[in-house]
Amino acid sequence: MSLQCGIVGLPNVGKSTLFNALSSAKAEAANFPFCTIEPNVGVITVPDERLQILEKLVNPQKVLPTTIEFVDIAGLVKGASRGEGLGNKFLANIREVDAIIHVVRCFADDNVVHVAGKVDPVSDKEIIDTELQLKDLESVDKKILRLEKIAKSGDAKAKKQLATLQAVKKHLEEGKNVRLLAALDETEKEATADLQLLTEKPVIYAANVDEASVHNGNEYVEALKASVQQENAEVVIICAAIEAQIAELDPDEREMFLEEYGLKESGLSRLIRASYRLLELITYFTAGEKEVRAWTIMKGWKAPQAAGVIHTDFEKGFIKAEVIKLKDYKTYGSEQGCREVGKLAIEGKEYVVEDGDIMHFRFNV
Repeated sequence: MSLQCGIVGLPNVGKSTLFNALSSAKAEAANFPFCTIEPNVGVITVPDERLQILEKLVNPQKVLPTTIEFVDIAGLVKGASRGEGLGNKFLANIREVDAIIHVVRCFADDNVVHVAGKVDPVSDKEIIDTELQLKDLESVDKKILRLEKIAKSGDAKAKKQLATLQAVKKHLEEGKNVRLLAALDETEKEATADLQLLTEKPVIYAANVDEASVHNGNEYVEALKASVQQENAEVVIICAAIEAQIAELDPDEREMFLEEYGLKESGLSRLIRASYRLLELITYFTAGEKEVRAWTIMKGWKAPQAAGVIHTDFEKGFIKAEVIKLKDYKTYGSEQGCREVGKLAIEGKEYVVEDGDIMHFRFNV
C-alpha cells in the first residue's frame, strides 16, 4: 500500500527546504511566498535496519524497501479557504493525502521573512487550522442542503446522516478540528467519508528549529506542544537546515555527520516512524534468493489481507502463510534452519500479522 503525507504550513516556515531534504525531487526553495506552484511529490525509501539483517542472512539478488510519498503543498495564507493566495488549489491537494505533516516555524532569523511579521508558532498553527476548518464547513454545508431534502421525505438513513453532519458543523463552528470529535460509528462515518474532510486527517507537527535547538527544542517548541496538548498529536523536532545537509552527503558519511551533531538518527527517520505510529502501520517481509522486500500494511490485518498487498490473487486464493519471527531467523540463520527446529509456523486465514514477520504465502487461484 502506498502511504502519502502532505507537507503543509505557512510560507517561509521551511517546508520546501524540508521536502528537498526528504526526497530526490527538488522544489524551488526561495525567500518569498508561493515559490511552490505545483505540488511536488517525492518518493523515498523507508529506512529499516531489519532489511540489512535479512540481506546479510539471505544474500538476495536485490533488496526492496517499502516507500513513502511526501507531497510538498504550497504555503497557505490567511484567507486561503476563500481563494486568497493559491488557496483553493492547494486545499484540494491536501484532500488526497493520508496524513498531514504540519511544518511550524520555531526559529528566529532576521534574514528569513515571516509572512505575519513575527515568529509565533501557536498563531501560525491556528491560521492553518482556521483555513482548513472553513473549507470543511463549506463542504459540510453543501451536503447538509442536499440531505435536508431527502430527510424530509422520511428517509431514515438520510436523517441520521443529517444529524451527524449538523454535529460536525457545530464542532467546526466552535473552531475545533473534526479529528477531535468523539468516535463515530460506521453510519456516521459514512456521512462524512465522501467529503474527505481536511481537519479529519491525522496530523504530525514538525517543529522546525535552528541547529542549537535540535536536541531539546526551545520556547517556541514548548508553546507549540502546549497548544496541541488536547489533540493527542505528536510534535517532532526537526532542523530542516541540518536535514538539507544530510541529503547532500553519501550514505556512508551521514552517520559520521549525525554523530558530530550528537544525533542518533535523522529527522527524516523520526518523521517516518511518527507517520507509521499515527496511521497504525506496520511492516512485514518476504525473503528469498531473488529478493528481500518490505511491505507496509495496517496494524491488525490478517494474513490474507497482507498477502493481497503483494497481489490480489494471493488474497483471493489464500491457503496458508508460513511465518518466521526475525529473532528466530537471526538465531538459526535461514528459512531451512528455522524449519528444522520448528520455528516456522503454519498460519491460516485468522492469523493477525505482526510487525517484522517474515512471511511466505501459499495460494491457489
